[in-house]
Amino acid sequence: MKMVNLGFSNMVNASRVVALVSPDSAPVKRLIQDAKDSGRVIDVTCGRKTRAVIVTDSSHVILSAIQPETIAGRLTLDESYTEVYDDE
Repeated sequence: MKMVNLGFSNMVNASRVVALVSPDSAPVKRLIQDAKDSGRVIDVTCGRKTRAVIVTDSSHVILSAIQPETIAGRLTLDESYTEVYDDE
């Protein structure tokens, strides 16, 4: 199982990530609000500005303060990222 650091010691299972998007567009803002209304939001920003939105296969929406490009790099198979943990 590969865990990816989302910042502030928060991790997500890389195989559960469906989408990684910027929070700026209106459809993503609606997605976040709908998820908040149904209790499916996980906010790991620690009070900082939301810079990335991660959608999981269980329809949970994770808000992160890390840039989407940084998280995308951590999701790749590139072993140069020390924040990617392989538990196999």
